[in-house]
Amino acid sequence: MSARKTMTDMITGSAASEVTAAMVRVPAGRFTMGSDDHYPEEAPAHPVTVDSFSIDRNPVTNEQFATFVAETGHVTLAERVPDPADYPGADASLLVAASAVFTPPAHQVDLRDAYQWWSLVPGADWRHPQGPGSSIDELGGHPVVHVGYADAEAYARWAGKALPTEAEWEYAARGGAVGGEYAWGTELTPGGRHMANVWQGDFPHVNDRADGWYLTSPVGAFPANGFGLHDMIGNVWEWTADWWSAHQPAPASACCAGAADRANPTGGSRALSVDAALPPHARIPRRVIKGGSYLCAPNYCRRYRPAARLAQPVDTTTGHVGFRCVVRTAAAPSTSSQRVP
Repeated sequence: MSARKTMTDMITGSAASEVTAAMVRVPAGRFTMGSDDHYPEEAPAHPVTVDSFSIDRNPVTNEQFATFVAETGHVTLAERVPDPADYPGADASLLVAASAVFTPPAHQVDLRDAYQWWSLVPGADWRHPQGPGSSIDELGGHPVVHVGYADAEAYARWAGKALPTEAEWEYAARGGAVGGEYAWGTELTPGGRHMANVWQGDFPHVNDRADGWYLTSPVGAFPANGFGLHDMIGNVWEWTADWWSAHQPAPASACCAGAADRANPTGGSRALSVDAALPPHARIPRRVIKGGSYLCAPNYCRRYRPAARLAQPVDTTTGHVGFRCVVRTAAAPSTSSQRVP
């Protein structure tokens, strides 16, 4: 705990505001989005071009989010009692203000059942990340968690920004590198150096904490990628603006072999993002989240890569999902002039 306090003290207060307020200008470019070598939802790999944009150097922190809430009075999704009309057929006793908290079991469990390590905890929210009795008093410089899509979107709007598309996010995460599994190269821990906050050990019951952290880490605690961005991989998953859909490469060009580039793709549709196989109360629209989190491990969820992606229901908040913002104006500065804490 003392190590955590020391690192947090280094980045909280006015210094944290200066560091986390910065945005990085990402040049327009072309890259290969997705991967054919890992999880099926990442395929097919396909060429994409994106226009230039600016993106937050770090995920939005508790300190920044607190300023937003203080100025706007925003009440997050996890703090609200769900409306039964939105969940036809759901058990009314489960419709309480709550959020999903990581609760590690004492032994190995079936990795196909995430309910073995996730618990819906009433009273868990961004101010109380582990539930009632917990706080963010020493976590001002850590990423805010337990925020739903609407919460992230409201913050972005207040700050004069937007949420990134999946293509923008993935391009930024790759840091200008060509090839390589990770945001920094071809090895997860090059030369034994930990490059991101992920799980070390036998998930979900043994974490060796070789990278120094068990849950979230302070933003900027790990090296930046080639664009100067921190925590694009690991720490917390991040919301994107795209509705969930399979990757859809552009059709082959009439003049040339292979697929043409997709320019500034924006994902699928709200209606098609829903998993129709679920019961009616669980058919919630889903957005793409990116980057993996402190719970990604070699023996489970190897999604600590730019190409990795998951479908997240917009009404679901957890202790390992946060966000960062972008600005798409033609001449956004390298250090944002937008409203920031």
